[in-house]
Amino acid sequence: MAWVRCDKGHYYDDERHSLCPYCGVQDLAGQVTALHDEDRSEIAEDKTVRLDDGGLRALGGTGEGETVAYVRAKTGMDPVTGWLVCIEGPDRGRDFRLRSEKNSIGRLATNDVSLADETVSRENHGFVVFDPRKASFSVRAGEGRGLVYKNGEEVPFSESLKAYDVIELGQTKLLFVPLCGEAFRW
Repeated sequence: MAWVRCDKGHYYDDERHSLCPYCGVQDLAGQVTALHDEDRSEIAEDKTVRLDDGGLRALGGTGEGETVAYVRAKTGMDPVTGWLVCIEGPDRGRDFRLRSEKNSIGRLATNDVSLADETVSRENHGFVVFDPRKASFSVRAGEGRGLVYKNGEEVPFSESLKAYDVIELGQTKLLFVPLCGEAFRW
């Protein structure tokens, strides 16, 4: 990669671009088309106004802060509702805490259940959901290409979970261990 400086002072990679991508684009006939050839004098006269100066407010609240889960709002804490224990795959022997409502499963650290399995999607490969109103768990298919299985059967949308069901994502098998349910809830 070689960085080149154009006549107007822009730097660009000459292995990726034959001409400066900031100055213009060369078409098939060899002519250069300017990126901004229209008159912009009228645009420059417009005044930028802050959105909150317009008097807009969120209905039903301040609109500030983070969204709080139902159980956290009710109890003042975000308690564990169950666990997933990896019984097969790169994370074998590791446990993952489940919280109320949606728990995302994927490779990125931003997921609630972050796996080291390269065959699992980075984000939202699947979800384990605890419904605090019904005190029940379910497993849901994610938003990517990867499939989710419960006890060897594909989960096309959502399936209820019971104690010791096995969830499969990529090369990983996770054993479901509930804390909350009919006998106990926060």
